[in-house]
Amino acid sequence: MAETINSLVALSDAAAELVERTANMIVAVHGGGRWPSSGIHWRSGVIVTAEEVLERDENIKVMFPGGRVVAASLAGRDASTDVAVLRFQPDGLQAAPTADAASLRPGHVVLALGNHEGAPIASLGIVAIAGPAWHSLRGGTIDSFIRLDLALSPAAEGGAVLNVHGRVVGMAVLGPRRRVLAIPTSTIDRVVDQLLAKGHVFRGYLGAGLQPVRLGRPSIGAQPPSSGRGILVASIDPDGPAACAGLLVGDIVTTWNAKPIDRVREVMRLLGSESIGKTIDLGLLRGGAPTTLKVVIGERPVA
Repeated sequence: MAETINSLVALSDAAAELVERTANMIVAVHGGGRWPSSGIHWRSGVIVTAEEVLERDENIKVMFPGGRVVAASLAGRDASTDVAVLRFQPDGLQAAPTADAASLRPGHVVLALGNHEGAPIASLGIVAIAGPAWHSLRGGTIDSFIRLDLALSPAAEGGAVLNVHGRVVGMAVLGPRRRVLAIPTSTIDRVVDQLLAKGHVFRGYLGAGLQPVRLGRPSIGAQPPSSGRGILVASIDPDGPAACAGLLVGDIVTTWNAKPIDRVREVMRLLGSESIGKTIDLGLLRGGAPTTLKVVIGERPVA
C-alpha cells in the first residue's frame, strides 16, 4: 500500500513540476469571445491559438503568465485547420519546445496546459486515438487524428498538449461533439509558415457552388454513378476556373479523375494546396447525357 501511495505522490509531483516548468510559454488570448482562450508562444514573437475561438481580427490582447497584458496583431487565420497566428512582442517570454506528434500512441500520458487570466490551467489524461491523416469538415488536412481522453476547460482551448518530456506535441481544441483533439505540430508548422508568408493558407479553387443531388433514371445508354447520387453545379464564378473550362450551371459532376464522387465534402478535400495548378478530368451529366471536361484548378481568392 505504501509503495502505491509513493508512486501516486511521485506522479502528482512530476505533473505539477511539468506545469511549473512549461507554463511560461502559454498565454491567455482575449479575442472577443465569451471568455479568454489560450495560446502557445510557438516561435519568437509568434503565438498560435485556436481559430474558432478568436472572434475578432483587431484589438486582440494577450496576457502573460503573471498577468501582464500586451497587444497582439493577427497575422492570419485558417478555419480549415483551426489555426490562427498572432504577432506580439515577447519581451523574454520563452518559445515552446516542440516534438513530432507522430510519436504518440494510444495510452501515452499527456497534459493539456492553458492560461487562465495569467495562471496555468492543466488537465492530465491519455491519448485515446492516434490515427492517420484526416480532413476537417472545412476541408483542411490534419496530419494525424489525435483524440485525447481528458477534460478541457474552454479557457485552455488553443493551449498546448505536452508529452511527459515537457515538449509540445499539439494544440488542444474541441472537435465535433466537444471531444478533445490535438492539432499536431507538423500541421501547425505548415500552416504557420503559410500564414506568416501570405496571411492565408493556399487552397485549390474550382469556382463553382456545389450541392449534392439524387439522380433520376438515366437516359438510354448513360451509366449513372453506382450510388445514384452526384454533385449539382448550382452556381458559377464567372472569373473562376470552372467557367473558363466551360462548366455550366445544372451540370452534375459524377467523377473526379475517373473516380466516382458524390459528396461536396470530398470535393473540398480534393481542393487542398497540392491541387493548385493541376488539370483534373470531371465526368459530368449534362442534360442527362454523359460528357467530360478538363479543369485547371486555381488558387482560392482571399475573401
